Amino acid sequence: MEDFGMQSPTVMEAGDEVVEVLEVYKTVEEIQEVIVTTIEEDSNTNSPPVASSGPGRKTSQDDNWGETTTAVTGTSEHSLSQEDIVRITKDLEDSVGLDCRRYFTLTLAVIMGLLVFLTPLAFLVLPHLLWPEKLQSCGTACEGLFISVAFKLLILLLAVWALFFRPPRAGLPRVIVFRALLAVLVLLFVVSYWLFYGVRILDSQDENYQGIVQYAVSLVDALLFIHYLAIVLLELRQLQPCFSVCVTRSTDGEMKHYNLGQLSIQRAALAILEHYYCDFPVHNPALLSASKSRAAKHLAGLKVYNVDGEFPAAPAEGPGNNAAAGLAHSQSRAMIAAAARRRDTSHNELYYEEAEHERRVRKRRARLVVAVEEAFTHIKRMQEEEQKKAPGDVMDPREAAQAIFPSMARALQKYLRTTKQQHCHSMESIQQHLAFCITNNMTPKAFLESYLTPGPTLQYSRDHWLARQWTLISEASVTSGLKDGTVFLLKCVDFSLVVTSKKIPYIQMTEEYIDPKSHKFVLRLQSETSV
Repeated sequence: MEDFGMQSPTVMEAGDEVVEVLEVYKTVEEIQEVIVTTIEEDSNTNSPPVASSGPGRKTSQDDNWGETTTAVTGTSEHSLSQEDIVRITKDLEDSVGLDCRRYFTLTLAVIMGLLVFLTPLAFLVLPHLLWPEKLQSCGTACEGLFISVAFKLLILLLAVWALFFRPPRAGLPRVIVFRALLAVLVLLFVVSYWLFYGVRILDSQDENYQGIVQYAVSLVDALLFIHYLAIVLLELRQLQPCFSVCVTRSTDGEMKHYNLGQLSIQRAALAILEHYYCDFPVHNPALLSASKSRAAKHLAGLKVYNVDGEFPAAPAEGPGNNAAAGLAHSQSRAMIAAAARRRDTSHNELYYEEAEHERRVRKRRARLVVAVEEAFTHIKRMQEEEQKKAPGDVMDPREAAQAIFPSMARALQKYLRTTKQQHCHSMESIQQHLAFCITNNMTPKAFLESYLTPGPTLQYSRDHWLARQWTLISEASVTSGLKDGTVFLLKCVDFSLVVTSKKIPYIQMTEEYIDPKSHKFVLRLQSETSV
């Protein structure tokens, strides 16, 4: 027992070590099983791998794995990025919101119009339906009022249709204040008439039908006066020019001036956009890239060398770091100074570049004019007596345009590339314009005018100028009126229009009378005079 007691500690220590080794081995096997099981599940479900936090314990999946996991996918011409999806979603939400707002406004206007037009008729019909046996007979004067009500309602219907039910030109960010005030005025007016009619006529069952008819006629007359007020506030008030606005395009500095009346900021913006599409030349971003590339080329040619060698690495606040910062500052100053010295001589390069460009444009233009004139000489409009030829020799305008277009296509393409207009004119649009000129018997000069002289924005295809949405940026409320010094921006994707308003000054004119008999003259003769 003593020997056994003496040996038992050693045996127990060895046994503990074996038990510990077996436990560690089992732990490793469990970890491997967890990892293998996790990887198999990930490969089957295409879910991100999860790491185990301990032996025999399943960990939860990361909630942000879609943002931290890299997915390898194939490329496709129809693939969409996350930015495209967000943009498409935003466009759909904007379009749905605009459509809902437009239909809601139209529905509200139709309901109010029906209420206005049915109210006088209801005033005339309800007494016959509720107490017909108590009504007095309607005489000749009362029957004449029926004709007056009918024609006044017809005139009011046509006037409201002409003023309020026109096709919408644009969607404004806020409601028009005067329209909202007129709608509230009409609603209050009709409600007050109904209240008076209910209290004084329906409750008492008035027997004087002629008085009821006159009451309906007064309502129609009042509605006609409200419509006249709407014409004054919505149409006539803005006709007199009160402000001169300056519109400047932010990219190329194109500038126009317009005279506007007393309008709100959002309605002034709408009027400016309508003028913009007709007066401003189309925005051409290709013409703006020359100056940017020239500046980048000048800066790219500058290099700064450190003749003293690099500074050794030092702690964040050590002297070496301060010296490196001083070196970077001196390098930036050297770059600015060198760019300024080079800018002193860069005007010569700009002068010769512009002169060379103008020479190339004149050369391409001359070749284009000659090619178009020669192409137009190959076609001739047939007279009625000449149309009896074989059908194979006769062409319609589109076939004639397709026949002569190849002879001028190369010269026209080179000219458009030189003037950076190739993205504004497609081959199909050029052929359509050529067929149009041939149909209307236009000269080669008339055909070339659309390409030699940049036209207004509306002249080109809608894909090149139509902005899906304009954003009105203003410090003042867009429903407030224009004032002297008002500044706001109309922003689209590629550029923005900066609008500045100035009030037209008050002009004081005086009269001065000149007597016609006061026009007397004398002849002054000198020694050198030849008379």
